[in-house]
Amino acid sequence: MSLRVYNTMSGKKEEFQPLVPGKVGMYVCGVTVYDYCHIGHARANIVFDIIFRYLQFSGYETTYVRNYTDVDDKIINRANEREISSQALAEEFIRAFDEDMNSLGLIKPTHEPRATEYIQKIIEITQTLIDKGIAYESSGDVYYSIDKFPDYLKLSKRNMEEMQTGARVTPGEQKRNPMDFALWKTAKPGEPSWESPWGAGRPGWHIECSAMSSSLLGDSFDIHGGGRDLIFPHHENEIAQSEGASGKPFVKYWLHNGFVNVDQEKMSKSLGNFFTIRDILKTYDAEIIRFFILSAHYRSPIDFSDQNLAEAQSGLKRFYEALESAEIATNGLDQKDVVSEEGAKVEEKFREAMDDDFNTALAIAHLFDGVRTMNRLVATKKFRKKPELVSQVRGLHATILRLGEVIGLYRSQPTEWLEKVKLAGLAKLDITREEIEKFIEQRLQARAEKDFTRGDEIRAELEEKGILLLDTREGTHWRLK
Repeated sequence: MSLRVYNTMSGKKEEFQPLVPGKVGMYVCGVTVYDYCHIGHARANIVFDIIFRYLQFSGYETTYVRNYTDVDDKIINRANEREISSQALAEEFIRAFDEDMNSLGLIKPTHEPRATEYIQKIIEITQTLIDKGIAYESSGDVYYSIDKFPDYLKLSKRNMEEMQTGARVTPGEQKRNPMDFALWKTAKPGEPSWESPWGAGRPGWHIECSAMSSSLLGDSFDIHGGGRDLIFPHHENEIAQSEGASGKPFVKYWLHNGFVNVDQEKMSKSLGNFFTIRDILKTYDAEIIRFFILSAHYRSPIDFSDQNLAEAQSGLKRFYEALESAEIATNGLDQKDVVSEEGAKVEEKFREAMDDDFNTALAIAHLFDGVRTMNRLVATKKFRKKPELVSQVRGLHATILRLGEVIGLYRSQPTEWLEKVKLAGLAKLDITREEIEKFIEQRLQARAEKDFTRGDEIRAELEEKGILLLDTREGTHWRLK
């Protein structure tokens, strides 16, 4: 099965065939850097991090561009509130964004351009649109004339007549059509500005992405991504200005991730359900957040809640426990053939799921199948004396780790990750590590004295407190229930 992606433009899945065989150009709209990132930003960036990883895993030479919008009304207003420069504010939140994305385990895109680095290109595109009669200058502002682009709204499929009925002109704007949008804005006192043929000013939001994407990927490229909220007006306007200027098709495949709700409500500061990535990382491990996001298809809405995060932690914990058990069970045995038929089956199913529009939820389900097989083999009587089973387990273990890396999971040593989660969970229980160890000592003593009834009572007592005991060749270990 070849890779198929859901193209927002066509409204269906299409076979993925890049413009240049073996090479992929992908542009994803980044953040406007005026505040800390929230869980919605986490989802969008994790989704396209995984797509980037999988394209590379599939053998494509991928150029991934993710921008920073570092000049915008929100940046200017926030900087004025804090009585600092727009540049200083943007630098602060670019650093914060990088820290958040590193915490979430994202790999760096190929390019991370900033809008202010492309002012000359923005001016050039704007001038080209004026020269073609598609844009017009009005009192120092430059607007794109949507009437000059017959395919306007082809991405969002909106109704032009209905939208024009509800369109309004902001005071101070001198547009020919209320739906025309700004390519260049005349400077206001105290705002950052650059010289242009139309006077000092700054770019509109939409034109920035057209300038950055065309500079780094060309006039036409393979994938453009972002959240569903960007389809209109941002991506619609990008298409109009890019195709209007170049006369070429802009993007072949449009990919958009679904929304994040919080406890089944839209995230909003006014509702008090607005969570930054930094807030969440105080309570949940970064890999749990990634696992939670991967557990739903990227185009589906996802509900952020304590219950769903707890379920994600439980699912990820099962993986780490299986990986740890496999490592313990094969520890000290000869390192021989690790070719695994079971591992090959898991990888085949994993690829099938990811080739179906990056279906991470199904891919994880197939990895769970591998975990169940691995656990069953490890539990086989006299497992360590059966080289063929040991080889199968080692092969599965290696496959699960390798495929996990494709989607950014299992980055920690199992014992270390489980210990970290164990300590965090223990803090919520009415028992200490010292008390658990004392119970274990008492149980060992009881078993040594053949008092198996007392040993079973201690096990049951700990389980009631949320602690599970595991007897292994290396001794007794405990886990959270």
